[in-house]
Amino acid sequence: MLYDRLDEARARTVAALRTEHARRTGTRQALVEREAAADEHVRRLAQLTGSERALCFGRIDAPESLYIGRIGLRSTEGDVVLVDWRAPAARPFYAATPSDPGPVVRRRHLRLRDRVVVGLDDEVFDLSQMTETDRHSLVGEAALLASLRRGRTGRMGDVVATIQTEQDRVIRSGLPGVLVVQGGPGTGKTVAALHRAAYLLYTHRATLERRGVLVVGPNPTFLRYIGQVLPSLGETDVVLSSVGSLFPGVPASAVDEPEVAILKGSLRMVAVLAEAVRDRQRVAAAEITVDVRTSVRDGVEVSVEQMTLRLGHDECLRARDRARAFRAPHNVQRRAFVRGALRALALDEARQFDRTPDDEELGFAAARLWGEEPVRSALDALWPLLTPKRLVSELLSSADAAGLSASESRMLVRPIDAPWTISDVPLLDEAAELLDEEDTEAAVLERAEEREREAAELYAQGVLEFTGLGDVLDAETLALRHRDEGPAVTTAERAAADRRWAYGHVIVDEAQELSAMAWRMVMRRIPTRSLTIVGDLAQTGSPAGARSWDEMLDTYVQGRWREERLTVNYRTPLEIMEVAADVLHAVAPSQHAPESVRSGESAPRAVPLGDLQALVKAELAAIGEGRLAIICPDARHAALTALYPLEADLLDSPVAVLTVVQSKGLEFDTVLVVAPDEILAQSPKGGHDLYVAITRATRRLTVLHERELPEMLNRLSI
Repeated sequence: MLYDRLDEARARTVAALRTEHARRTGTRQALVEREAAADEHVRRLAQLTGSERALCFGRIDAPESLYIGRIGLRSTEGDVVLVDWRAPAARPFYAATPSDPGPVVRRRHLRLRDRVVVGLDDEVFDLSQMTETDRHSLVGEAALLASLRRGRTGRMGDVVATIQTEQDRVIRSGLPGVLVVQGGPGTGKTVAALHRAAYLLYTHRATLERRGVLVVGPNPTFLRYIGQVLPSLGETDVVLSSVGSLFPGVPASAVDEPEVAILKGSLRMVAVLAEAVRDRQRVAAAEITVDVRTSVRDGVEVSVEQMTLRLGHDECLRARDRARAFRAPHNVQRRAFVRGALRALALDEARQFDRTPDDEELGFAAARLWGEEPVRSALDALWPLLTPKRLVSELLSSADAAGLSASESRMLVRPIDAPWTISDVPLLDEAAELLDEEDTEAAVLERAEEREREAAELYAQGVLEFTGLGDVLDAETLALRHRDEGPAVTTAERAAADRRWAYGHVIVDEAQELSAMAWRMVMRRIPTRSLTIVGDLAQTGSPAGARSWDEMLDTYVQGRWREERLTVNYRTPLEIMEVAADVLHAVAPSQHAPESVRSGESAPRAVPLGDLQALVKAELAAIGEGRLAIICPDARHAALTALYPLEADLLDSPVAVLTVVQSKGLEFDTVLVVAPDEILAQSPKGGHDLYVAITRATRRLTVLHERELPEMLNRLSI
């Protein structure tokens, strides 16, 4: 019946869309109305199509029955036949517990394959309120544990059907403020955060649809892993990005050495970058030389049309100080400096001609001088037009960066054309704030386009007010749709390309990995401070990462954040988690591992590193349809990757070779951890890395060693 309603709704939407496309339009207003209506039909069609798989996954008897699903549907008479999982009416499906069932008598989980029900699981909270017939119809086992027994597919599935009570608290927590979700391995914190994004977009559509939601993950592989969750829940106004991709046009993936990452991630780099900018705002000095002019110690001389014009040291100083007084970014201040310097050169020219010019004549003379290449070169040498890439590249190729010791400067030195690292991206973002690219040629064109956009939006706003369509479409989107000849640009696409974009909400996963500079970059994108921060301090692998949430957050929201803790591990078998808990206790005694809810099929073991290929073959045979990961020290990654090149995309390959950093947030049926002693030794956070590696397994764990096992692994069977 529900799939019939879905088909009917889809058919009606397709018909309505065709009708709109066929409707003739004689005026611009009529065209706008047609486009607005068509936009809504397209959005609804995408939602209906995305809900095909497992349309309905639950029912509650409270005592009247309600079916819970991905979207809401009504009968032909207008009655609700399927409740959207995000709606308040669906809350009891997730919130009911044996100790506090509320009005729920029975909760039923449905498992579908295509359009066929293949399993039922019942949980009864009040047997006395059930009829005899209903009592005899009780079936199934706990839906959550059933889902955990399925093999990994290489992509994260949504857990909308198996959300647990503590996860539901996270999902439905209020939009304002900062929510920290602290949870160990396997507690479902990532999927809870993604479902929270879908819930917030559903509940606060008017607030978030225009600004979108940003999800920051630890690496591109992880983002591909979770990439299908939100579209399957009907949400597309979401930008997925790693820290290395948050600066448009610089997709960084390289990783710095630990001591370099610590230095680059420190807030000390704010002052270092600021001083680097000030150092490039020069007054005339002998060491500044450009081919087309001569510098002298107390001023600058420029040859123009067989005349030598002089810009004195004091005049340079006055122009610089006036420009700095604007308290604006470097490239904006540059305009004031150039105006002052050109005026001084124009006055010198007039003196040489023995004239006393008025302000208008000085203006014309300054404009003419700016057209001379020697003048532009001289002023560019004094106050250059900088880009973030140029500034950071020069800083990282210099052995004497201001604000750093000689040894620290040498630590940062690298070739000027070296590839960008993940730790460089927050530096680029900071540089962009200090510089502003407003004075570039591209920015001039952008300002003209902005004026055109503002005019179009003003007109669109009037149309929306006249037509009454303001509740379904905003002026910005309408103006963009009408103006562009190409495909419509989504909120997510516009946001991802705009460094200054202010999001409606930001979710940071594996947040413990972010450095202080990375947090500074993220916070620029959410001025309202509406964030969901997901992580586990016990899994901090980055040497520049968090030691406490207070340390990272109090700079921005002093004490004004709330925490939810996820304490139950649904993914990792008890036997494997006991090994992981020993590791955690050894490296972070104050941290506590989550409690597993299930036992595994075999005890985790340690074996000498010998015939790896034979072991991989045996493990694949043991798990049947599933995936295997070899997690190794960084130094062994290249050799093992050559031994096991990917048969497909990393997420689809039956065998994946990963470093610990690459494995963050992922899960596999069986995991082979290679050389645990080397993982421990490769980083100051080596113990935390080993904890992460061990907890990627959902079924089987084998530790391969060449040397004596670390004592913290003595629980492994040998």
